[in-house]
Amino acid sequence: MRRSAQALQPACLAPARRLLFLLWLVSRAAQACPAACTCQALETMGLRVDCEGRGLTALPALPAHTRQLLLANNSLRSVPPGAFDHLPQLWHLDATGNPWHCDCSLAYLHLWLEDHMPEALMQLRCASPGQAAHRPLGRLTGYELGSCGWQLPASWGHPRFWWDLALVAVAVLGLALLAGLLRSCREPVTPTPK
Repeated sequence: MRRSAQALQPACLAPARRLLFLLWLVSRAAQACPAACTCQALETMGLRVDCEGRGLTALPALPAHTRQLLLANNSLRSVPPGAFDHLPQLWHLDATGNPWHCDCSLAYLHLWLEDHMPEALMQLRCASPGQAAHRPLGRLTGYELGSCGWQLPASWGHPRFWWDLALVAVAVLGLALLAGLLRSCREPVTPTPK
């Protein structure tokens, strides 16, 4: 009977391999490069996402492991609140050469850069409105940026947070199924009395 139990193991491993393949596909989808950009793996782990000069008018969905983000020379005018909250590894951002509209719609970017890359504040220049035109973003006060009558949302309000949470849930469920499959493959088959 021991031989028949060992013979069953390869058959049990096939579903486990399929499950691992599906988990791998989900993880690759989570790190998908935006269509308008090119992505390159860095030696230090993470990605360099190059969206420079692509005519972007809106910030694309970015992979969670983005470490370097090149957004220079596009047509970006604002950054939605929470856009970089899911990018804890981001340490380099080049967003120069965009026609930034420096009002309350850019308050999030101003605050985020203040906290993470203060030197970049002086590199970004406003294109509008009139009183802010041609001035570095770092020279504007909160009063000059104005108030849109809203507060910046917490990171849980950002749609990317829910996507990441769903991926984690799928990964945990997949690992639990894989563990169950492997456990059932390891249990010896007990002979039934005849």
